[in-house]
Amino acid sequence: MTRETVRTLKALRQTVRSIALGHRLSADDRARLVLSLSEVAASALGGGRPVTVLSGREKGEDGAHRLTLALRLPQQAAESQVSTDRLPLRARTQPDGTFVWDLPLPSGAAYGHGMPFTGRPPATAAQHGASDVALLEEELRAALARADTLADEHQRLKHELAETNSGVLALYVQLEERDEQLRTAHGRTLRALEDALRPRPLHVDGLELAVHYAPASDDAPTGGDLYDWFTLPDGTVHITVVDAIGHGITSTRTALTVTHAVRTLALEGHPLESIVARTDTVLAPFDQNVMATLLLARLDPADGTLTLANGSHPPALLAHADGGASYLEVRGRGIGFPLPGSDRVLTATMGEDDVLLLYTDGLTESRRDPIEGEARLKKALCRHRRGPTELIPGLLAEDLLSDVLHQDDTLAIAVRRTGVSRSPRSGR
Repeated sequence: MTRETVRTLKALRQTVRSIALGHRLSADDRARLVLSLSEVAASALGGGRPVTVLSGREKGEDGAHRLTLALRLPQQAAESQVSTDRLPLRARTQPDGTFVWDLPLPSGAAYGHGMPFTGRPPATAAQHGASDVALLEEELRAALARADTLADEHQRLKHELAETNSGVLALYVQLEERDEQLRTAHGRTLRALEDALRPRPLHVDGLELAVHYAPASDDAPTGGDLYDWFTLPDGTVHITVVDAIGHGITSTRTALTVTHAVRTLALEGHPLESIVARTDTVLAPFDQNVMATLLLARLDPADGTLTLANGSHPPALLAHADGGASYLEVRGRGIGFPLPGSDRVLTATMGEDDVLLLYTDGLTESRRDPIEGEARLKKALCRHRRGPTELIPGLLAEDLLSDVLHQDDTLAIAVRRTGVSRSPRSGR
């Protein structure tokens, strides 16, 4: 390994460049090497203390040659800490404070054809008239070329990123379109299912009927609120309103089971006061978990006779033609409750242009206060009673659900007695 002692930064840079040129290092590696040794030795040389540069060429086990360059500082400078991570070319430090750089050499590179280092620029540099300025320009060109390459690479990566972002955005648009198509198809299917669960429209002379239904969530457009209406053989209209415990498909199945059982019992001729209890008796052996509230109403369009039976359900509301309204209270316990059945049957009379409202608790308990909800519902029905019958249920829902604290399925049925004579006919 050759050794050279230098006393100035200029001499150090010339020495390092001479070594780098002799071993055919690239201009970029040469510049990094000169800058790194200069930064490490600057403090010592600036204080008038010489440093020693050692260089040698070794062959590794893989057959590749490498240049080992060492910088030995005077004792006082060696004790100072220099961060090798900040150097343009990282070095390793030895226990005695010597800084060592190892650089792979290009194939066939040999310093001075094996001749010892003299401290002067090698013949290859002299032959090309290389001066310090020329070498600096070459190193600067290498740095600029490296910067240009990095800039080009950065631009290419930006372009690729832009194309990737554009592709991702297009994919998002496609996924959103597909999701919208699926939502639309899902909605159509669920609306068709909901329509299939509804009884067929009922047209009875002397009556106008309208219904509004809204699920607690768009994700589950069916729920436990269900209704059924049909005409009995004697010409009276039977209406069932059911609110099964829970939400979604499971509660829909419960509500369907209850409405079908009630319809069967009603068509078999069982008296209204017994149907709630008998429905529980019929269903209990098949499903111990069935729980539902229900309200049963029968109305004779000819004379306006109205009878009601209740199983834990909110009371019916009757709005009169004179502008007043009253709740028709009947006590009872629902399906799956202890001692199920209606305590009695309430009988009332609907006059001409009176409006009967049957509903589920989602309409009155949206603010979790049923007393307040019933008061608001009563005022709203009196306000909308004179409007078209087919609009009344929706208008009531809009008024009462404008400020919702508790989402629930909602069902409202409006029945207006027009007083027109009718001929009995079946609703099925």
